[in-house]
This record gives sequence, C-alpha cells and structure tokens, in this order.
Amino acid sequence: MRLTVLGSCGAYPEPGRACSGFAVEESGFRVVLDLGYGTLPRLLELWPEGPDAVVITHEHPDHCADLHGLFRMQHYGRRGRLPLYCPPGVLGTVQGLEPDVPLDEVFDVFELPGSWDVGPFRLTGVDLPHFVPNAGVRLESSRVLAYTGDTGPSPALSALGGDADLFIVEATDRPGDTSGLLMTSAAAGAWARQAGARRLMLTHFWPGNDRFAAVAAARAEFTGEIFAASEGDVYALG
Repeated sequence: MRLTVLGSCGAYPEPGRACSGFAVEESGFRVVLDLGYGTLPRLLELWPEGPDAVVITHEHPDHCADLHGLFRMQHYGRRGRLPLYCPPGVLGTVQGLEPDVPLDEVFDVFELPGSWDVGPFRLTGVDLPHFVPNAGVRLESSRVLAYTGDTGPSPALSALGGDADLFIVEATDRPGDTSGLLMTSAAAGAWARQAGARRLMLTHFWPGNDRFAAVAAARAEFTGEIFAASEGDVYALG
C-alpha cells in the first residue's frame, strides 16, 4: 500500500499547499481520500487518468470542493463513471456548484458509514462527531490505513485506528475552539496510543500553526513514529 499526501491544511490552503486529500494505491488500484481545495491538480500530476474510486469523509469544502473539478473532468472529458463513497450531504453540497448536469450522471454513490469491498481494499466508514456528518475511514488489505477526516474525541477512534499501520488523525489546534468537534495534536497522539496504531500522521493543520510544535505535542502522548503530513510526501506502508 502506497500513500501520497495531496493536501494537509484545514479550512483553507496556505501558500504552496492544499486542503485535505490523500492518494492511496495498491496492486494498481487507486483510491483518493478527500478532495479539498487545491488537491485535484496534485492528484492529476500523480494519476493523469484519475482515480478508480473516491472517498469523501464529509461535506465541508476543505474536504470536497475539488470533487466538483473531478466531476467535470469525468463528464466533459468522457472518462466514464466513478464509485463515490461518502456520507449523506456531500453530493448535494457539491451539486450546488454545478447548475447544468446532475452529479449522479458520473458518480455511483455508496453511503458511509458502512462497509464495502473497493478493489483490493475492505473499506469501512465509521461515524465520528463533527459539525456535519463525518465518516472516519479504514482501508484494509495487505496493510491497514485509518483516517479520521475531521472529528472530536470519540471512543470510536479506538476501533477506527485499531492496530493500524498508519493512523491519519486531524490535528487542527484551532485557536479558541471550544466546540469539542475538532482535535488537538495532543489528543491525536493520545487516541493513536489508545488505538494501538503503529504510526501516526498529523494532518488538517490550521493555517499559520507551527507544525513542529504539533508533532512535539503529539509525541508527548504517542511513542511510535509521528509524521506531519506535507504535500507530495510518499509513504510505503510496510
């Protein structure tokens, strides 16, 4: 299993970066996890022909805005249909950007939470607390990759990241946030430890935050390897 970081920012992209997005490949099958602002050009540099399947954790635009660009590429470029795995609300939100063509002319939609066989992967979506419906994602094949999307603290995180080879956890550290629906870097480390994950990747950094400080805060809670997601980084799981 091979992971490439497409974007690592929350809310809006910093210069030279993009919002949430990850490209995962195994045995020639390509899955993209989230398509926030600025991720589609990076995805197409990696996979000019596009993905084989799309997973969107929730309907906030920093996670799904570039799904609209992918739709237009598939539709107007006559590239055919794509399976889309997402919670309710994602398709309606993105449809608001497209006045001419229904998105279901391109996407075959499979609802999350739920479990599906997707190429070589077993995909499981887990309900996690956020401002809108959000599905954490677990991909299992030769290795296990887990990704929270955006979330507040929840016991479901232990199962989502249980024994994962890589647990990608939102570490927004939004100044002044008291909602309980976003994660801090320290909490990300604590949940990765509780899940028994082997490695932790922090992502969804609030623009302007110090990423070295985020890693240090997580390291106080988690003794395994910790990475700060950065655009273009490639990881081979295993």
